[in-house]
Amino acid sequence: MSIQEVSAEQFAQLFHHYHQALANDSGRNGDWADLEPAERARMIAAARLALLETEQTLTARPATNYFAKPGEAEWGC
Repeated sequence: MSIQEVSAEQFAQLFHHYHQALANDSGRNGDWADLEPAERARMIAAARLALLETEQTLTARPATNYFAKPGEAEWGC
């Protein structure tokens, strides 16, 4: 599965699941469906931003790929 195939909501649900599984506070065992809509929307928005940043990081190229090294540029047609 590629990053393009993962929706922000799926990512947020998985994040919530693992966050709850690893949390030290045993009093918070709420399910995804038990979250308030505003909290769910916040998690989905955060997940969307995280996915976008991850995708940009994976596809970004170093600036050195765009420029020739000094003295190596080819000029003319």
